[in-house]
Amino acid sequence: MSPRSAAVNEELRRRSRERLLQATTDLVRERGYEATTLGDIADRAGSARGLVSYYFPGKRQLLQSAVHRLMHLTLDAALHREPVPAGPGAGQERLARAIDAVLGLAVDHPLLMRTHMAGILQAEGFVQCPEQQRLATLLRETVAGWGSTDPDTDYPLLRALLMGAVFAVLLPGAPMPVNRLRAELFQRFGLAWERGVPPDGGPSGGTRSDSVSDGSRAGSGR
Repeated sequence: MSPRSAAVNEELRRRSRERLLQATTDLVRERGYEATTLGDIADRAGSARGLVSYYFPGKRQLLQSAVHRLMHLTLDAALHREPVPAGPGAGQERLARAIDAVLGLAVDHPLLMRTHMAGILQAEGFVQCPEQQRLATLLRETVAGWGSTDPDTDYPLLRALLMGAVFAVLLPGAPMPVNRLRAELFQRFGLAWERGVPPDGGPSGGTRSDSVSDGSRAGSGR
């Protein structure tokens, strides 16, 4: 039998990493962070336990990468959901969908997102991983398509505002209403309320999905 090519080995590594990331989000949603071990994640992914440490320095870093992957897939699915934004208002519609997708994660997966935010605020800080970089690229492209003349400045602002909104939705004992946060974000970026996927179920340019498949494709532009 001839040895596998470098391309085949790379694809196997990618799939192995993806299974670990998917297993992490699944288990933390089911059991919580503390009750989920690295061994549990490896077993759910069908991987050798040593592979977890090979790809990730620890459980917090693994969780951050897993949530960033979920955020990227959710955002990508929202931006490409039919009807795909087109025409003069496409940039505004895409930004509205992006905001609603992130707020939707806080509403749909509160335990997972609260755990993610807590990890960022701890000693490990913000993990710069491939999953985070893909998410950042998609958000930056969305800001550019919205009409920003300085995406390198406006993207970090959007990221900070979204992180703050997610934190406000999930704040134990004093959560902010998601509609109020959405209104503030839409006003800040000059978006009409009916764009995107309004939380009140009004007219919208798309429908939020409760699940995102691994086959979601990345996109860019207006």
